[in-house]
Amino acid sequence: MPKLTVDGIEVEVPAGSTVLQACEAAGAEVPRFCYHDRLSVAGNCRMCLVEMEKAPKPIASCAFPAGDGMVIHTKSEVARKAQKGTMEFLLINHPLDCPICDQGGECDLQDQAMAYGWHSSRYTENKRAVTDKNMGPLVKTIMTRCIHCTRCVRFSTEIAGVTDMGMLNRGENAEITTYLEKAIDSELSANVIDLCPVGALTSKPYAFVSRPWELKKTESVDVMDAVGSNIRVDARGREVLRVLPRLHEDINEEWISDKTRYACDGLKRQRLDRPYVRKDGKLQPASWPEAFAAVAERMNGLKGAEMAAIAGDTMDAEAMYALKRLMTALGSPNIDCRQDGAAIGEGPRSGWLFNTTIAGIEDADALLLVGTNPRWEAALVNARIRKRWLRGNFPIGVIGQQLDLTYDYEHLGAGTQTLAEVADGSHKFAEVLKAARKPMIVVGMGALARKDGAAVLAAARAIAENCGMIQPATRDEDGETVPGWNGFNVLHTAAARVAGLDMGFVPGKGGADVAGILDGAKAGKIKLVYLLGADEIDTTALGDAFVVYQGHHGDNGAHRADVVLPGAAYTEKDGLYVNTEGRVQEGFAAGFPLGEAREDWKILRALSEAVGHKLPFDDLAALRQALRGDHDTFAAIDTIEPAAWGEFGKAGAFDDAPFASPIGNFYMTDPISRASKTMAECTEVFVLRRQPAATGTHG
Repeated sequence: MPKLTVDGIEVEVPAGSTVLQACEAAGAEVPRFCYHDRLSVAGNCRMCLVEMEKAPKPIASCAFPAGDGMVIHTKSEVARKAQKGTMEFLLINHPLDCPICDQGGECDLQDQAMAYGWHSSRYTENKRAVTDKNMGPLVKTIMTRCIHCTRCVRFSTEIAGVTDMGMLNRGENAEITTYLEKAIDSELSANVIDLCPVGALTSKPYAFVSRPWELKKTESVDVMDAVGSNIRVDARGREVLRVLPRLHEDINEEWISDKTRYACDGLKRQRLDRPYVRKDGKLQPASWPEAFAAVAERMNGLKGAEMAAIAGDTMDAEAMYALKRLMTALGSPNIDCRQDGAAIGEGPRSGWLFNTTIAGIEDADALLLVGTNPRWEAALVNARIRKRWLRGNFPIGVIGQQLDLTYDYEHLGAGTQTLAEVADGSHKFAEVLKAARKPMIVVGMGALARKDGAAVLAAARAIAENCGMIQPATRDEDGETVPGWNGFNVLHTAAARVAGLDMGFVPGKGGADVAGILDGAKAGKIKLVYLLGADEIDTTALGDAFVVYQGHHGDNGAHRADVVLPGAAYTEKDGLYVNTEGRVQEGFAAGFPLGEAREDWKILRALSEAVGHKLPFDDLAALRQALRGDHDTFAAIDTIEPAAWGEFGKAGAFDDAPFASPIGNFYMTDPISRASKTMAECTEVFVLRRQPAATGTHG
């Protein structure tokens, strides 16, 4: 490990570190624009020039390897003059757009110009102008502001895995472009806005909307998928204006998907802001007491077995727990949180978790994907797989659809026949998995949400056990504990699914699952169905059942409902969410529910009193205490406890149908994104105008 001196401070850094990293380790501030610790080194901007003793000229610290015995000065006259000179050159062509630039207040160039800029420009020639580029409905371009740091190019190529962006020409004629003026076709494309250190790439939907100092910033958790990305919700008054990523190394690093970022405009469209009761075939506005009375009147005349409840995909754990307690009090075993009918929820918790963890993907050395399209189902998981693939020696096999996943893989087959061959060891890829030190399998809802889902789950468990994916912790020669390895993973698509399974929001003894509830409603055996934000079921199959819908958007469930109870969206309530790897996270309210809408657990608490089965908690703290008392997996926030391995799945006959991803449109998967104008534009550009192309190396 090299030792060097930075501004009089001796520091030791890992081999392979750069001078810039050594300066940071010593606590010295070095300005930079092109350097980013998650991207390859480019050395374009030259802003990070520092003085190195015995060097003939200042060095670009971001690209210069740290060496033993180096003496670096970051604040010397030579270094300051070089940095100020670089800043003057960068500002030669940069327009004076700060008063109208959306990057104002959050601009690296602005901040560094204050520290390293001149008081005025000595350049009197005409400034260069560059034509703006069309990069799609999400990214707005003002390319005259571009300083050619190439962060956007490196991100799209290295992290997102698309080659839509690049730099053309040289010298004064150089410019960043998408070559054929096409939109950036990636689910992570808008992260280039956060990366851009100037105002060249800004948010098109957010253009000229607000200044950062006008916004209330709230840390929360995303519910657009089951990854549980950490986000910051920026709101002005009641209105959520934007969603930005928040750093979490183990989940989303510092990226978020485009749906997470831009679906927020759906929060102000098609909202339910007051209760409704169906009268004479039409939903009529009602008061809360009238709505509760209508539900209580119907509930009080029914037996427990004649009622059922289905929880939706974006619900918080508290609301599901309150509904479960209410249905239990009413004597109904007919509850389910698996809208898609996935064959999970029985046996140990390891049977429905992403046991390897998202960060653990980087430790794996072989991967089998079964019935999943991670690029659309969990874009940040897909980015993590690509990150591991880029390091090399990472064979990937796919059983399912042939899609462009941004990395090379071997397409093994389309369905259960290939899965069975890998499970019994007769397929060649089984040998690849067995030869790996830390192999892993990822099973998606496209494989589990089928009639033979239980048999598929059993086969996936057999692969995990037969191919060495389940390795218990051991002790080495020194008595130190060597962590175990669990390579079995279920990739969920619903943010509420793991929390529902963890608390047992599944049919009780003799109870019906979602398919059974729909069949029972159609046959007249189930006479009341409570939909807690459940919009992804076939509401036409509910027959003549009395339907109570509790949610925040006028989507499928509300259209069928006999009583509508307006709830709160995820940005309007405090709540617990459990991501696909079993990590409990807490989301916080960025604003208040709309109109007469209320937080979901409060609605259920008030309804329980109206139906004569009062729930035993009056505030959120008491509810969480009860939840954690019944289910200790909710006790620790932002930690992962390894789940015990055991028997799950059920061997049986397979369906010959090929596996298919449950997501046909990445941009519209829930009531919020379906109400979003921006997501509608993305659907038009990226989904409706083209068919998904099969690319990559599929041996």
